Amino acid sequence: MTKGSFRIVLWIAAFLAGATASMGVILLANERPRTVAIGGPFQLIDQDGRTVTEQALLGRPSLVFFGYTHCPDVCPATMYDISQIMQALGPDADRARAVFITVDPERDTQPVLKDYMSSFDPHITGLTGDLDAITAVAKEYRVYFRKVATEGDDYGMDHTAITYLMDKEGRFVAPFSLKRTTEEAAADLRRHL
Repeated sequence: MTKGSFRIVLWIAAFLAGATASMGVILLANERPRTVAIGGPFQLIDQDGRTVTEQALLGRPSLVFFGYTHCPDVCPATMYDISQIMQALGPDADRARAVFITVDPERDTQPVLKDYMSSFDPHITGLTGDLDAITAVAKEYRVYFRKVATEGDDYGMDHTAITYLMDKEGRFVAPFSLKRTTEEAAADLRRHL
């Protein structure tokens, strides 16, 4: 290779390196966050008739589940699992929070919710409100729900059945798996205390 052709190769290599670096900077500058925000402001009523907002989720990690009291299987099973986890935490349960938000405010009034919540660990708070308030909080958590007609005048609720783990700042961490031993789930939650 002659001296002149070597310089041309160097110039081409320098140009390509610069173009590649410039494209990388442009792509990084235009990169948008791909995470979807989960959680947000809400104002609901707990099983004791007290107003509860998203501020109640601050300062402690929280497990948040959307369901309804007339649910025949998934909801009570999930609530039982969360109760077991809270009990496995022992005294540390006071440093965590669990929240059940109804997707059936028509039937899940405050007295109905109070009766339902009495079957589960007292560290779990049940929340209800009017349909607009429930729809708003469901939207914040990206929760789908809809009424499904059954026999007669009865109905069920089709809904997202994810348990959300929120951190101490009220930010979504991850879906919280209940498909493991109670001890493993409690240890996972304890890491966020």
